[in-house]
Amino acid sequence: MATEKKTEIKSKKTVAPKVAKTVAAPQVDNRNGLQKRKVLLGVVVSDKMQKTIVVKVERRVRDELYKKYVTKARKFKAHDEKNEAKVGDLVSIIESRPLSSQKRWALQEIVRKAVQTVDANI
Repeated sequence: MATEKKTEIKSKKTVAPKVAKTVAAPQVDNRNGLQKRKVLLGVVVSDKMQKTIVVKVERRVRDELYKKYVTKARKFKAHDEKNEAKVGDLVSIIESRPLSSQKRWALQEIVRKAVQTVDANI
């Protein structure tokens, strides 16, 4: 009798059917190194250093708790080889190799020039 119960228990076990998993082929990125770089848009805050500008990049983020949009800003130091950009210019900066301890971006282009006012020496 004891042996009959053991065989009944073994036969009652049900095995779930195996489901074949489909694996997607890995995505191949055909872009070269220059095309993979990040590009940011910001306003020049300072141009007092030689061949360096400070760019303020703003982004709008939705607050998790209050569900309101908040503007967050961050400053980046970017390399400006020809000292073209001036304070107030809207510029595009691109990610680059480390050029100094804080400089990891380079000026890509000046999108819009700021209206420069002439200071009168009175």
